[in-house]
Amino acid sequence: VQLQASGGGSVQPGESLRLSCAASGFTSDYYGIGWIRQAPGKEREGVSCINNSDGNIHYADSVKGRFTISRDNAKNTVYLQMNRPKPEDTAVYHCMTSYHTCSYGVDALDGWGQGTQVTVSS
Repeated sequence: VQLQASGGGSVQPGESLRLSCAASGFTSDYYGIGWIRQAPGKEREGVSCINNSDGNIHYADSVKGRFTISRDNAKNTVYLQMNRPKPEDTAVYHCMTSYHTCSYGVDALDGWGQGTQVTVSS
């Protein structure tokens, strides 16, 4: 699986941002696709993921109600709409795919894209 993330940048708290992930090379209809973030000095965190087979969506508690994941199947692209971002959302965001269903564990990952930096600061 090939993943290409874009859309990161520097924003002020509360200023919306949208990340995009263009995906290709799937060999199965059963997979999860979404985002993991990594901030300096912090553990990697699964942010959000969509199950391709049934459309179920997961959000980390830290982003529920603020972030929205969606996908455009015609473009093979997944989006992460980041509304009301906070400084603690500052991280490198990686697009990822997992085998069968959404999972953020290292052993479950099938695809891992290059990161895009998101910085939220006043």
